[in-house]
Amino acid sequence: MSYLTRAALKTGLVITAFGALAEPALAAEELNSGDTAWMLTSSLLVLMMTIPGVALFYGGMVRKKNVLATIMQSFAVCCMATIVWMIIGYSLAFSGEGPFVGDLGQIFLKGIGVGSMSGTIPESVFMMFQMTFAIITPALITGAVAERIKFSSLMVFLALWLVIVYAPICHWVWGGGGFLGSAGVLDFAGGTVVHINSGVAALVLCLVLGKRVGYGRENLAPHNLVLTVIGAALLWVGWFGFNAGSELAADGNAGMAMAVTQIAAAAAALAWMVAEWMTRGKPSVLGIASGAVAGLVAITPAAGFVLPGGALALGLIAGTGCFFAVMWLKRKLGYDDALDVFGVHGIGGIIGAILTGVFAVEAVGGTPGLIEGNAGQIGLQLYGVGVTIAYSAVATFILVKLVGAVMGLRVEEDDEREGLDIALHGESIT
Repeated sequence: MSYLTRAALKTGLVITAFGALAEPALAAEELNSGDTAWMLTSSLLVLMMTIPGVALFYGGMVRKKNVLATIMQSFAVCCMATIVWMIIGYSLAFSGEGPFVGDLGQIFLKGIGVGSMSGTIPESVFMMFQMTFAIITPALITGAVAERIKFSSLMVFLALWLVIVYAPICHWVWGGGGFLGSAGVLDFAGGTVVHINSGVAALVLCLVLGKRVGYGRENLAPHNLVLTVIGAALLWVGWFGFNAGSELAADGNAGMAMAVTQIAAAAAALAWMVAEWMTRGKPSVLGIASGAVAGLVAITPAAGFVLPGGALALGLIAGTGCFFAVMWLKRKLGYDDALDVFGVHGIGGIIGAILTGVFAVEAVGGTPGLIEGNAGQIGLQLYGVGVTIAYSAVATFILVKLVGAVMGLRVEEDDEREGLDIALHGESIT
C-alpha cells in the first residue's frame, strides 16, 4: 500500500507560498487523534535517527581529528534538507499525479494550513514525517566520504541531490501516479527510496573522490566505539518510527511493523556477529552494531508486508550478506567507502527489497509474495531495484562531476593529514 492510498485528500486552510492565509475549507476526513499522536511521535523518532543517531554513529567511527567535522555534516544536512524540503522537495515528491515527478503546486508548502488533512492526520504532520526521511537519506551518504571531502562542496552537492535524485525517486514509489508504485513495486518505508538510493550514491561519490590519504597503509581505526554504539542504539529505537510510522496510523499493521523490525534487527546483529566470529576469530562491538543496522535497513521495505517468520529469515540473510559485502567485496574491489554506507545500506536495501517479494503475506499488506505463490512479485522487486540503482548512479555521477568542476571536491592533502576539525572548522575536541 503506497503513501498515496494513506495520504490522499489534501484540503483545508490554503496558504500562499509565503504564508498568507486564505479562506478555510472543511476537512475531507475526520481527524483521528490517535493516528495524529503516533505520527507526531514517529516524526520525532525519525528525526532522532539523524541528530544525534547518525551523527554519533559516524562520529565514533572516524579518527579523533575528524569527529567534529563528521558530526557537523549530519547537523548541517539536517538544517539544509529541512529548507530544501520546505521550498521544493515536498512538492516535487507528493504534489501532482505525474509518473516521474510531482509538480510545483505546493512549493513553499503552499496549501498546507492547520486544517489541511492527509487521510486521518494533518498534512503538516505527514509533510514533517516525510521531511525526516529527506533529512536522513543525504546524511547517510556523508559516511562514505568521511575525512576527505570539502564541507562546502558536500553541502551544495547534497542540496542538488535532494531535488534531482531523492524527490523524483520518492515520487516514483510513494507519490500520486508514480510509476514504480503503480506497477506494484513494494517499498513500505524506504528500501529503494532511502537505502538503495543513498547506498548507490555513496558508492559513486567515494569512487569519484578517491581513497583517503594512507588508506591501506596507515591505521584508520575508529577513535571512539562507545559513541558509535550509542548512535546505533538511537538508530534502532528511532527505526520504530521509521517503519511502524510508515503505516500512517496507530493500528494493527503498525504494531506488526514494529514487531518485525525488532526481530530482523536482532537476527541480523547475531548473524553478523557469528559470521565475524567464525571468519576472524573474535566478535567485535562494531560488527554487532553494524549487523543491527543492516537488519533494520533490510526490513524497511518489508515491514508492512511480512510476518515474524519472514522477518527472522530476512534478518539472518541480511546480516550475513552485509558482513561479506563489507569484509570481502569492498576489499576485492578496492574502493574506500569510509563508513561502509554501500555495504550496509546499499546491499542491505537490495537484499530487503528483493526478499520482500519472497516473504510478503497477503494477510498483512495485501500483496502475496513467492511463499504464497506469487513469483511475479520478485520480478517487480528486481525492476524497482534496477531502476533505482540506474537512476541514482547516473544522476549522482553527473552531479558530482558538476560540483567538482565548479567548486572542487577534495580538501588539500595537508588539511586531510591535519584533520578536518581544525582545517575546515577551526575547532578541536581536545
